[in-house]
This record gives sequence, C-alpha cells and structure tokens, in this order.
Amino acid sequence: MEPIEIGLWVSGGLLVLVVLGMRVAFAAALAGLVGLFLIFWSRRGFDPEHLGWAITVAAKTAGQVPHSKVASHELSLIPTFILIGYLAYYAGLTRALFEAAKRWIAWLPGGLAVSTVFATAGFAAVSGASVATAAVFARIGIPEMLKIGYNKQFAAGVVAAGGTLASLIPPSAILVIYAIIVEQDVGKLLLAGFVPGVFSAVVYAGLIVGIAVIFKSVGPPVGGFTWRERFASLPAAMPILAVVVIIIFFVYNPFGEKAWGTPTEGGALGAFIVFLMALARGMRWAELKSALIETAKLTVMIFTIIWGVLIYVRFLGFAQLPDAFADWITSLTVSPMLILVCILLAYAVLGMFMDAIGMLLLTLPVVYPAVMALNGGELVSAADSTFGMSGPMCAVWFGILVVKMAEFCLITPPIGLNCFVVAGVRDDLTVQDVFKGVTPFFIADAVTIALLVAFPAIVLWLPSLAG
Repeated sequence: MEPIEIGLWVSGGLLVLVVLGMRVAFAAALAGLVGLFLIFWSRRGFDPEHLGWAITVAAKTAGQVPHSKVASHELSLIPTFILIGYLAYYAGLTRALFEAAKRWIAWLPGGLAVSTVFATAGFAAVSGASVATAAVFARIGIPEMLKIGYNKQFAAGVVAAGGTLASLIPPSAILVIYAIIVEQDVGKLLLAGFVPGVFSAVVYAGLIVGIAVIFKSVGPPVGGFTWRERFASLPAAMPILAVVVIIIFFVYNPFGEKAWGTPTEGGALGAFIVFLMALARGMRWAELKSALIETAKLTVMIFTIIWGVLIYVRFLGFAQLPDAFADWITSLTVSPMLILVCILLAYAVLGMFMDAIGMLLLTLPVVYPAVMALNGGELVSAADSTFGMSGPMCAVWFGILVVKMAEFCLITPPIGLNCFVVAGVRDDLTVQDVFKGVTPFFIADAVTIALLVAFPAIVLWLPSLAG
C-alpha cells in the first residue's frame, strides 16, 4: 500500500470518528498515531517481525509533537488574549461597554440588538475568543433584550452571532493559529482581521435593523436617554478602547518602520493594563481567581486540540497527501476562483461536524498549499499571480476568508459551539431556540464572505500599510 493510499484511508477514518462524536483532538491524535504506524510498517513490507519496531517509531514520532509544537513563542499569546477578556468581564468593563452602546444606539429599530453586536465587537477586540464573548453577553445582553420585549430566540441568535466577531477582530486566537500553521506573519494577519471584523459587525447591524423594521414585535427601539446620559456612559467604556489602541499600536507602529514589540508582548502588555484597571475598579481575589481558572480551562482546551491535530498533520507529511492534493488542484481545467469558492463551501459543510479550531488545523496543511499553487506560488508577484496579489498577500487574504468561514461554522447546526454556549449559560433557552434565532445571520455571513472574495482590498488595505 502506497503512503498516499494510507493517508486517504486514515483521513476517511478520522472523519468517521468525528461524525460519530469523538472529540476532534483525540480523534486526530488517534488517527495520526495509527497513520504513522502504518506508514513506518509499510516501509518494512508489513512484515510481522517489524511490528514492534513500527509501533515504537510511531509512538516516538507522535510523542515529540505535544511539547515541540505547543511550547512555541507564538502560541504563548493565546492565553494572554483570553485572560484580557475574562479580566475585563470580571472587572465590569464589559457591562460598561454594553451600557454605552445601549445609550447611543438603542433608539434604532432593533437598537438594543445592534448595541449588543457592537458591544460584542468591542469586547472581541480585547478577548480574542468567540466562546468567551458569547458566554459573557449571554449573561449581559439577553436579559436586557428580554426585559423590553424582544423575541427570545432572536435575542439568543444575536448574542451567538455577535460572539463570532472575536474570530476576526484582533486579537484573534484563530488568526494566530492560522498564522502559525501556514508560517505567515502574525502581526500582519491580526491587522488584516480588523476591517473585515468591523465590516461583519456593520452587516449584522444592517440585518437586525431590516428585520426589526419588517417585524415590529421582534426588536422594539429603546428611547429616553438624554445627551448628558450618553456622554456620561463613555468614560467607563474608554478603558477597553484604550487597551485595543495600545495593542494595535504596539504590534504595528504607525510612527516608524519597526514595531514596538511582538504580538506576544502586546498581548502581555494588554493583560497587565486590564489587570491594573480591574484592581482600580475593586476586583477581589475571588473574581481574579475565577478569571484565571476560566482562562486556564479555555487555554487547555485550545492547546489540547492543537497538539492532537498536529500529530495527524505530522502523519500527513509522511503520507505526502498535501503535495498530491496541490498537484491535483492545479491540474483542474476549471476557473481558479471557482475552485476557491468550492473550497470555502467545503468548509461550510465541515463546520457542521467540527469545531472551528480543529477544522482549520485538520484542513490547512492540505488546502493551503493548493491555494498557494493556484495563485502561482508563495513567492509570486502581484503582476504574475492568478488572484492579482503577491504570495504573502494571498496568504493573508485566504486566511481571513477561512477564518470568516470558521466564524460561520460557530453558529451552524449541529455542532455550532456558540449556540451551545449561549444555551448552556441561559436556563430559559434550549439549543434549538438559539439555532432558530441565529438562522438570519447565515444570510449576513454569506453576503460578507461574497464581498470579501469579490473585493480583496477590504482585507488587504490595512496590512498593505504595514509593508
């Protein structure tokens, strides 16, 4: 049996395990270990005498992955970004942000839902974790919307969809993981996510206003706030904005050619600033302890997925499956743009059965080389490329598209993690309620993705300024 055949059979087995309900981290690790064993044993002609040798070599190869891959400088910024979000929540900064958004925007049809979307976008800019954002605003936003008569399902859908904005708006944990997998600049990818993230929030807001205008009972407007009350709400919300500006300016220095620091250092600085703000606002030990424990839980979950999937990725390298897939893609006679659209649609299907991080980790080692080959290679210039952009810029553009698809998958049934989080936080909601409420946002995401594909400048404008 050839290595590519082994790769295909093991990959098929992995998909079966995931569909049957096994966690992606453990399914990928098991598939990778079995695949490595078969690859090494095949080199000895599947001779029973070399069975023990193949098992030993496969175990040693897989055993090197957890430490060598997870103990990297780039991944160290993930817990700092997550910690910023939880510290901001337990310090009460998120409620202040929501209150400011409510006083300024709630007069619109569906205004409180629009306020929730923009508040989640603001919190995403200090959190970087979609699940954390959804959990926080399920506690803050949904009770406020239900209090004034919002439809329960619609309110839940707004929070679940708004939480996905953390996947794009920097600092984004998923963008960091993408950058590490494809070996691209983390800072440039974080910058690239800012404009599409804000653009997605505006599209969500437009959808909400449209629904509220057509269906009057869905989201009644909220009035009665004076200009004095609106301006009075701003000082309490300023700390989050300040942290966002500090992190972005630290990673991308607009006043010079060199950045002031790395994204990891920017995340650590942001966490320290939010910690000082939390202390100034009277955070107690119990709240700090809760923030640290929640950060540790989410970090362990993400890192477990990473090392489990990277064992499978190591196997793919031995099976030579990424190279074979890239050769097959480039040999097709159809339009490269059509191939790209089909790849994005495949992500939409995979997202029904996998979580976002696991899906990217599993697919990018195979899909990314194929997309780069379609564009003409990683070193191609913009003038000679298929998509009209240089290799590094194509990597950034494709990364934003893929992460936006990962956002989409966070709210699609049956896996939609954000929907389960919102239902888990609220006793008065079922998962079915959240999935029904989030359905209109599929349309908004489809429109956003189409525009990002049609107009790459939306993605590439800000990182192009960085050089």
